Amino acid sequence: MSRRAREVLKEVFGYDSFRPLQEEIIDAVEAGEDALAVMPTGGGKSLCYQLPALIDGATGGATGSLVLVVSPLIALMREQVAFLRGLGVEARVLNSTLSPDEWRANAEAAAAGELRLLYLAPETLASPRAYDLLNRAEIGLFAVDEAHCISEWGHDFRPEYRALGEIRKRLKPARRASGGAGAGVACLALTATATERVREDIVAQLGLRSPRRFVASFDRPNIFLEVRRRARAVDQALELASSYPEGSGIVYCFSRARAESFAADLSARGLPALPYHAGLSDDERAANQDRFIRDEVRAICATTAFGMGIDKPDVRFLVHADLPKSLEQYYQEVGRAGRDGLPARALLLFAYSDAMKIRSLMARDEAEGGERAIAVEAALRAMLRYAESASCRRATLLAHFGERRATVLEGCSSCDICAGAAGSSDAQAEEDVTTQAYKLLSCVKRTGERFGAGHVVDVLLGSRNERVLGLGHAELSTWGIGKEWARGQWLDLANQLLRKGYLAKDEDYGGLSLTPRALEAFREKSPIAAVPPPRAKTAPSSAPRAEGAARAGSYPPGSAEAALESALRALRRRLAEEGRVPNYMIFSDRTLYELVDKAPADEAALLRVFGMGEVKARRFGAVILETIARGRGGRVILIP
Repeated sequence: MSRRAREVLKEVFGYDSFRPLQEEIIDAVEAGEDALAVMPTGGGKSLCYQLPALIDGATGGATGSLVLVVSPLIALMREQVAFLRGLGVEARVLNSTLSPDEWRANAEAAAAGELRLLYLAPETLASPRAYDLLNRAEIGLFAVDEAHCISEWGHDFRPEYRALGEIRKRLKPARRASGGAGAGVACLALTATATERVREDIVAQLGLRSPRRFVASFDRPNIFLEVRRRARAVDQALELASSYPEGSGIVYCFSRARAESFAADLSARGLPALPYHAGLSDDERAANQDRFIRDEVRAICATTAFGMGIDKPDVRFLVHADLPKSLEQYYQEVGRAGRDGLPARALLLFAYSDAMKIRSLMARDEAEGGERAIAVEAALRAMLRYAESASCRRATLLAHFGERRATVLEGCSSCDICAGAAGSSDAQAEEDVTTQAYKLLSCVKRTGERFGAGHVVDVLLGSRNERVLGLGHAELSTWGIGKEWARGQWLDLANQLLRKGYLAKDEDYGGLSLTPRALEAFREKSPIAAVPPPRAKTAPSSAPRAEGAARAGSYPPGSAEAALESALRALRRRLAEEGRVPNYMIFSDRTLYELVDKAPADEAALLRVFGMGEVKARRFGAVILETIARGRGGRVILIP
């Protein structure tokens, strides 16, 4: 089947080669085997079930008939169906947004074998009106996207996913060319974020039979990872966005109110942005998302409700204005940048108050006890370790998912830690902070070396809260000696002293204690230097323009290449408006740059451009070639 798969890959999707593991996964499901695929966001998971739907089932493969796709978000279904229909593939959805007539028509088309792919939400699949469809339709493949949602150990557990294992048993398998019905419908479970424990839970809950397991590398070196202390978050986000004048971005916020205010502030400062969160009406939420996907606004400010499965490939900058709840959530959200493989930048803004906010919202889970509460607390601790780490960001992320790569562990050029001052927009010189450091270290000692940074800072600031008074810490000599700094500054200094080895932290309870290095500093009266912690209203430091901000080797202003790029962008925008689809569904940024670089003069040359399959060449080839000729002023450069 691999030869036919490669032919479909080029003819329909316009790609010359598969991404890592795609071909192997397709071969497995074509052979009727169950499979679990763990691939990074942007790694090409959707192709693993889209392409099998187009392969001729007469060869004896499992597919070529209807592929049933379970997806948790209506937005994902709508986007993928629009993309497939633009390629001439018959795909439809069944979800709560359809009228009764539309629902009935789509279900009948599926049952009659007229469709290649049918997208459903898990709750739709479990509904009574889907029962008749499941009894009649012949299913070639059962694909479960975002499969980590089935596990309580996953970061986005959804109870409705639990029914999928039983539903799968009722599916009617497509007839094979050999005439046998097989052992049931093959199942492909896909996710971008799953630890080993979550993977085992997926296999058990879905009842996968001796599944083939495919785990791709989690490394995304085109995304520059950066963590900065949060000072003025809107300024910091604008600073990053300015490096990508043609790019769009996502800002993730902790709450609905923060998403609203962040979007308003960005818009007021000249960066058009809209909010996205569960508090908006369905219509307003969908409209805001569509405007972002169609590049009518440059940024979306969202809670975690946004983005799962969103296929927009040209997100160039991504900001976490608040600390995520887990590394799984963080990794999945970061992966929504740079899906086209071009350079992108992800900035995490961090303050210690974030952890306290998250813990307060997690109180309900903790009160319930059990494994879920333990998993939630462990996830938050892992996230905090990442934010506080002085080691390679990529190595930390990869190790969390069980992957260790020597090239990363030796140091990379794609994170602020490894790139140092040259790559980090937060690079600042250290200054003498001996007085404040000694105050903090003394307070840790005076309070008994068993309390966390929050309590130590309360004592320094002279707090009279119940805990300080109850422990008698208002009587200590260090009580109230730190009022020259704000709470966030003291917490920031505590973090730096941890990294520098003056403090140690109990991993179970968070208590701080002095290290031999701190005791030596007291004896020798040694000076201590650190980056000055930012005050609440300190403006961010100026950042260098991100390398590859628009793309690697961007075109000089006024050049013929820059003129052609502008002309092709205008053409793409017009075709997208006429087709009522996002710009990238006409052609991606990567395709755009290849069109500029190669300047194809005929359809044969056009088909050698990444992303230009026969379907798109037939639909848009003539106008693209005409634009290239005009954009070069009639001088078409032929590149073999």
